[in-house]
Formats: sequence, structure tokens, C-alpha cells
Amino acid sequence: MDKKNVDVEQLRTSIALVGVLVIVTALSACGGGSGSGAGGGIAPLALGTQPSSSPAAGVGNPPIARPTDGVVDEPKNIGTDIDAPNPVPPSPTLPPTQPMAVDASLGITSFYPLYAAGSPVTEQIQYREADGTLVTLMGMRPTERHARERGEAWTAPDSGPGRYLTFPSAYFQNRTYGLEIRDHVPAGKQLIEMVLIVNDGTFDGTTFSLFRNSNDEGVRDYGWSLNTGFNNPMMGGKPICKAGSRDCKMDFDSYWDVPKGEPHRALKMGDVIELSPAQRMERYGDGMHAGEPVSDSLKGKAVVDGAGSRYYSFEQLYVVGQGLVPWYGVAPRLNSAPLPEATLLGGSTSLSYNYSEEPMRVFQQMSNNIGIVNSKRFVQGRRLFHTSFLNGKHSEHPDDNPVFAAHVNQLGPRYNQERCIACHTLNGRSTIPGIGVRLDSMAVLTAAAASTAANPLPDATYGLNVQQRSRDANATDLSVSVQSYDTTTYTLPDGEKVELRKPIYAFKGPAPAKYSVRQAAQIVGMGLIEAIDEATILALADPTDRDGDGVRGVPNWVTNPENGKVHLGRYGWKAAKATLRQQIGDALLKDMGVTSPVFPSRGCQRLDPDCRNATGATAISETELERLSDYLSLLAVPAQRSLRSGFPADTRVSPEHDVNTGQIVRGSTLFAQAQCVACHTPQLKTGAKHPFAELRDQTIRPYTNLLLHDMGPGLADTLAEGKATASMWRTAPLWGLGSLNYVQGSDQNARYLHDGRARTPMEAILWHGGEAAASRNKFEAMSKEERAAVIAFLSSL
Repeated sequence: MDKKNVDVEQLRTSIALVGVLVIVTALSACGGGSGSGAGGGIAPLALGTQPSSSPAAGVGNPPIARPTDGVVDEPKNIGTDIDAPNPVPPSPTLPPTQPMAVDASLGITSFYPLYAAGSPVTEQIQYREADGTLVTLMGMRPTERHARERGEAWTAPDSGPGRYLTFPSAYFQNRTYGLEIRDHVPAGKQLIEMVLIVNDGTFDGTTFSLFRNSNDEGVRDYGWSLNTGFNNPMMGGKPICKAGSRDCKMDFDSYWDVPKGEPHRALKMGDVIELSPAQRMERYGDGMHAGEPVSDSLKGKAVVDGAGSRYYSFEQLYVVGQGLVPWYGVAPRLNSAPLPEATLLGGSTSLSYNYSEEPMRVFQQMSNNIGIVNSKRFVQGRRLFHTSFLNGKHSEHPDDNPVFAAHVNQLGPRYNQERCIACHTLNGRSTIPGIGVRLDSMAVLTAAAASTAANPLPDATYGLNVQQRSRDANATDLSVSVQSYDTTTYTLPDGEKVELRKPIYAFKGPAPAKYSVRQAAQIVGMGLIEAIDEATILALADPTDRDGDGVRGVPNWVTNPENGKVHLGRYGWKAAKATLRQQIGDALLKDMGVTSPVFPSRGCQRLDPDCRNATGATAISETELERLSDYLSLLAVPAQRSLRSGFPADTRVSPEHDVNTGQIVRGSTLFAQAQCVACHTPQLKTGAKHPFAELRDQTIRPYTNLLLHDMGPGLADTLAEGKATASMWRTAPLWGLGSLNYVQGSDQNARYLHDGRARTPMEAILWHGGEAAASRNKFEAMSKEERAAVIAFLSSL
């Protein structure tokens, strides 16, 4: 554990000599010690605990005294030179889709859906057995601290963020795992079993904390009623758990979070149970290797790769008879409670409220309902997203993480950035452009003068986009920058004035005949968008304005570059990409000059007719392309921050949670009354065909219809894509909008609209024209307080 060392056997001997049971239920920062399962024997020692006088009962374990020194020696980022990627089982083969007819008014007569009915799931995440037992599979990854630990005490001034949402060194190898939760309560039994499933290698000493002791007034950052380990009867009862084994288990048969002095009670349907696993890997000089000679430099490090061996993990909320749910903190001490369904912008994938003051990291987290093996797919894809294609280094802990040697020196001769994360700030948007500063985290798409949507032609100098940087120091400078802004003052009916700015661009090379500047968008929710059935989206289209509201909505149609099939466009500012594969392959090629199975030759950037006939391996293999797609698919969408959290009265409320719920509700109503929902559709349902069970049948709230709308000349550029004319744009999803200022670093660093011209949501709204003009006029006619309510609502998303 990451606390003071305590000799467990010595403590047990002391208790035996005293001859009494000291009834103290542990509240542990790390969730247990070397560990005994709850099924029998002495309960594990919980190191670094907070005291409690709650009775120990309900699992058949005699309680033991526990130290209460509270000393915290936090895990460190321990690096490794060993690159030990772990193979992932192949995804199931998906059945082919068949063409579907569509009304010609939608711009085409037939198309291919992405997924066919009956598509198998990659892995199960929940099922019921014949007797009613509910089985839930919960994926986990390593974290550094607890969910409610800020960078300082709850009552102290802000001194920095916590470390709950961070990714420690070597997170992408050997460190994912999961729990199989076997809930027998729906089957009429008083029993819940937990089985530890290790994805790779050997865990030694993994512990488990359950039932946050919310009835104890001393509990704040952490504190648990039940702490146990996963002991293996096949390993002499020791807490040694190996990949491929199902022998490490624990169970409980009563409800532990009870008021002081009261006995445990029976479990019942709807009970909430907080889960906090803490993994510990096989390591040098300790556990199963205790007493073996080891150098000081290796002591405590993981045997498998020499990196860190002790971690925390996500704190989840399990509802008996239902499964895992996103949670938020309620009174009196941020006690865990299920978030209401209306706040779950990403359905069951939604990220719980964050109380470690890390709002800048909320776009980087796994889906709340992620499966066990999918947690491994997620971290491996994330690694590649953060890898430099120049030197193979990870953007985080570049000197601690192993170099990804397979991708060293794969960066194209011309490029914009050397890694994906460099354009998507913390999975958010591009960095803001200063006057005269190269726009190398944004995309500048180009086309020849004779180019049309039906017959796209690349620019003679740039191809399909400007690659602004070169690996050759003597190469021609082709950078693009903002030269100045064309500013106008917009006066609202009540006299409020808003300055609007439109960027004027400067090209170091020749100015292209047609171009479009685009900022990178945040990447959360992309898998959910892919999981929406085409029929759901097309039902929202209104190309002939049947209802006469002036809002049409037109689908874009995209030819799959790999097989020539026509799909519904979903991604990009003009819905010009149909699949995550295409979106990823396009970005790799255009922004980094990196080849993939989607675009196997750099000649594809110039539409060379034989670009798909390239021979030899691509920089990104099929497996790696799949991992990148898996990562983007399984990113969580933060839940809507529309509820007040139950901070204690003496505690500073985190800024992201200092919300006015009444104002947000009022703003939502006004947003709908202004008919903004005609394009920003509040709620959609994903289908049952996507290969990830996590994304199936989810009620989501993306606030988009994914269709094209004419936004008027004010937002028009000069580049058409498919059915999208120069003034047409896909309705941008609004989920995550309220986190942009944190993810981008500040309010001043957040930018809105396709080219980032808008500095605030207010400016973005006032730029809306064309089909959105009537809604904009209704917004303008509101009182200042009403407009503020709409902005407050948008800022909660």
C-alpha cells in the first residue's frame, strides 16, 4: 500500500494476545492491505485509515484494529524502458450491410447503412442468468488518487487539481482489469459476488473498498465501511490473481453503509453500493517476491515491465438489481447518488460529476459502462493518440513512458502537428490563433478554382489542405495565419452591444482559389454518433420544409474511400466523413502525413488516381487503426452539470459545480421556445447494431440532428463538400460545451464556430443566419436576464 508499512501478522498476534475483538470498521484511503476475501478468515488490514465505530457485520469476518495515522505517500510516476504491449482479442467479424432505398428528395436514391441487424457485440457488459442473477462486467484502468481528493484539503484555498483523472506512466500496458459483479438479489438471494478479472500478467495484493461510510462525520475525501482483498484459494489463499483465472473472488451478504451503532441490514433492490478497487501488480521485493534479493532501483516496481506497481482506480456506483450508474455527490458530504437520467448527455456512457477539481480532464475518460477488455482497447488507442510520429514519445511523461518505436520517423515530409492530441487540446479544440501565429493546430482545406462538390479538384500547391510545417528546414514556408480581424458592433434590441470578429487570413504561399479554415472539434461522444441508426437521423431531415418553419435539414452523403459505398455523413464541420475510420484516416494523412489502410499513400492527399494501389505496410496498421477507433468510440461524455452538489457548509465549492439550477432550467425552456431545438435536437436514441454493447440502445442528449443547414452568407466560406455548399454546416453537437473553458485552459482560450471566430457562446449565437435567423431573432428579443439564462444552460452541457 502507499501508506506506512504495517506488519499484518504482528498486529494479528497482538489482537490474539489481548483476547478480544476490537470492533472498528476501517475507512481506508487505499482500500485494504494484503487482503483476505470476504468469504472467510480475518478481514484484510486497511492501511492509512480514518477511525470509525460502526459495527462490523454481514460478511462473516471478525473485525480487527486498524492504525489511524493517515499518512499518505502518493504513488509516483515510475517510468520504464520496456515497451510491453498486450495483444487484444480480435473483434468479431461484422455481417455486410445491404443497400437501402431512400426518398430522392434527400439527395440520393440508396445508401449503405454502417451496421447490419444482428451484428455481434465485441464483448458483453451485462446479462441476466436464468434464475434472475444480474451479471455486470466493469472495466477499470489505473489512476493516481481518489475521486473526492482535490489538490488540497476540502476547507483549504485552491492550490491545484487532484490526480484522480490522470493517466500514470505505462497506463497502456499490463494495468487494466475488471470486475464481474454477480448480483443474486434479483434472484431472491442475499448475496453479491465480485470476481476479479485481470487482463494481463499477475496482480498481487489487489484490494477492494465498498460502501463509502457516509454516516461517519469524519468521512470526506474517502472512507469505506468494507475493505477486503481478492484472495485466491488456488494460490494458498494469497491475493495473487493471474490473467485467465476466475479464482479471485469476494462476496458480501448485507448492507454496510448504516448509521453509527445500527446493525447491518439485508440487501434490497435499489441499494447503492460504492465500489473502489485498487490494483497492485506483482513486484520486486514484496508480496510473492518478499525476501528475494533486489536492487533498490527495482524494489517495488512491477516485475512485468519495471514501471509502477500500485494504483487506484475509478470509484463507481452500483445499484442493486440495475448495474453501474453515473453518480454525483449529495448532502451532507458529497455522498454518492445516481445522476438523474435527464443529466446523462451520453446515456450510460456519461462521466460522473468530478470532485477532484480536474475539469480540464473530463474529455479524456472512459465510458462509465465500459467492458473489461474494452478498457484495454481504450488505453492502447489512447497511447497512439498521444504518440509523436516523429520520435515515438508519449505527450505525457515523455521521459517515463517507453518510446513507441514502431512509429518513430513516420511523420510526413510536410505536416501540421506530430501527434493527434496536439490539435485536440486535452481532447478538446484547437489552440486559439494569435495575430501572425501559424495556424498549425487548425485545418486549412483547399481546392482548385474549377473544383466542385461533384468533382473535387486539389489545389496545385497544397493538395486538399495546407500542410504548414516541413521537416526540411530549407523548405518553402507555407504557413497560414490570422492577419487581422474584420470587426463589427452588433446592437441588440435592448441596447446591449456585442463585438463580432471575422478573421482575415494571410498565406505565406499562394492564396488558394477556394479554402476553408476549421478548428479541431472536441472528440467526446463520437462512438455514440456512429451508433445512431441512419433512419433516426433521416427522420429529422426536411429538405422541402414541409412544416414551413424555415428550417430544412439536409443529409450529406459520403463515398467510403475504402470500398466506394455511399454512407450517411456524420463527422466534421460539414458532415463530410461517414465513419470514425474515415475521420481518423483523413486526419492522419492531412495533418501528419501518416498513412493508414484508409489512405495507404500520401498521394491520396492530392487525389492521385492510383493512391490506393500503394504496396507495403502503412504507418498505421489495421489493428492500430481499430484501436484508435475504439478509443474515440469509448470516450465518455460528461454529464450535464445542472444540479447543485452536496458540499459541506464549511467547504469551498469547486467553480465548475457552482451552478444556478433554476437559471439552467429556465434557460433550457427559453432555448426550446426560441426553436433552437429545430436543429439542435435535444434527445436521440442509439440503435442496437453497433459492435460495442456500451453504445447500444442509449438515450443520449447531443443537441444535434447531424444534418446540414444553410447558415447564411455571414458564416459561408468558399469550399463545398458533397451536398454541403459553402454556406451549409452540420449542426454541431452541444454536449461538452460547458467544459470547453476548462479543457482549453480558460474562458479566453475557448473558441466557438467552425473557424473559432466566436469568443463566447453569445457571439456564436449572433453569427447564426440563414435557416437559424428566426431563432437568433427570438434570442435577441429576450431580456438580458433571459439571454443569460440561455447561456447558463449551454454552459451546463
